[in-house]
Amino acid sequence: MRKKPYFPPPPPIPEKTRLFQRTPPAIFPPIMGAFGLGLAWRRAAEVYGVPAAFGDMILGAVTLIYIFIVVAYVAKLIQRPATFFEDLKVLPGRAGLIAMMLSGYLLAASIVIYSTSLALVIFCIALAGHVLVSGRVAYTLITGPVEARSVTPVWHLLFVGFILSPLPALPLGFHTFSTVAFWGSVVAALAIWGASLAQFLRADVPPPLRPLLAIHLAPASVLPTVAFLLGMPEVAYPFCLLAVVLLGLLVLRARWLTAAGFSPLWGAFTFPLAAFSTVMQIAAVSTGSEVLRIIAGLSLVAASLIIPPIVYKVLMMWSKGVLAVKTNAAQA
Repeated sequence: MRKKPYFPPPPPIPEKTRLFQRTPPAIFPPIMGAFGLGLAWRRAAEVYGVPAAFGDMILGAVTLIYIFIVVAYVAKLIQRPATFFEDLKVLPGRAGLIAMMLSGYLLAASIVIYSTSLALVIFCIALAGHVLVSGRVAYTLITGPVEARSVTPVWHLLFVGFILSPLPALPLGFHTFSTVAFWGSVVAALAIWGASLAQFLRADVPPPLRPLLAIHLAPASVLPTVAFLLGMPEVAYPFCLLAVVLLGLLVLRARWLTAAGFSPLWGAFTFPLAAFSTVMQIAAVSTGSEVLRIIAGLSLVAASLIIPPIVYKVLMMWSKGVLAVKTNAAQA
């Protein structure tokens, strides 16, 4: 008797995924860097006479992207709110969530010249989110195991990131708040720099995590920026010198920093570089130094060549679904 042909059963239908159910927080650090680049080019309109519209075009484009990604992440939270706490458990998620809040400060600083009321709303939301994220992480560090309390450069974003709040707060008239935020950030930054240096001298940094070391440049650049805005140039100059030294070290060790190849953590290169260009421009105007003016211009060109490709690559990783996997983002 002739055997009937065997037909294997059809493959199982893949589970249907919901829209934005695994939006990765790691998308936010490069977006934060893009905001910084736009603000740096806006400053360049005063220093180098470039068209002011160029910086505003960058900020407008980045604002649209940022709003879309925030909506995508909120959509994930609506589907399963616990993903917020799960994302905070991993380093890329922690860095991404705090970058989302800090980007809110930069968004408020971008639009405050157009609408103080809208900037105030965004500033308050960003401040509340920043307090929530940093408070949650601090609670986890205090109550968690001792081995999980190792200092990382992301601590600068969490606990020194309040230094970004004066950028919109000062134009809104919150001078006392900005002064308190500045001095509190100085104390936190010095403590984290000291602890990080001691930890670095004891053990080497694994290659995949080395790009995060660039974050140490961010507070060294933003602290003097705010000091200049508060009318304290004598306080700003030492931090400017520190920023130049740190950037020099990063450039000299660039090959060592990037030994592991491109990864989403390269977003850590973006916002410190943009912040450095901004403070060098302010310092050049304050001192009248042609050397600082050249350094500011070169760093702005470098930021313009480095930041957009990183933003593009990370956005492409998100669009292909790779970013969530590589950064272990929580799924709704």
